[in-house]
Amino acid sequence: MNELPDLYGEVTDVRHPMATPESEPLTSRRALQEHFTVPPEVRESLPKRRVVDVVVHETADPEVIVAEFAYEFTLPDDSMAKVPCVFVMRVRDGQIIESRDYIDPIRRYTARGDLDLLIASLRKDVS
Repeated sequence: MNELPDLYGEVTDVRHPMATPESEPLTSRRALQEHFTVPPEVRESLPKRRVVDVVVHETADPEVIVAEFAYEFTLPDDSMAKVPCVFVMRVRDGQIIESRDYIDPIRRYTARGDLDLLIASLRKDVS
């Protein structure tokens, strides 16, 4: 996780259109570094995850790729949960300068054991 921000340009436009609750765009490498930083005490409580089933699609625009993959979580009972993702990225000079990250929010919260947080967030949006 510490190396992920280095994949991005100094100026970025990273958005999570399916995020619940809604999130602000991440417009710099520094913002991404903060986004990816998880305090050690929180990291210990999160289920382990890895990236699987990666498929990269080229597009007519040589700077744009579409990446399909899944996060595979190992749950406390040692069962597995997959969270499908699709990222549409613009890469220039070897760095990601723009990305739209589509992550299934229900499966993500469920896999992390945070479904109650999702429900609370949805209730706030309705109020």
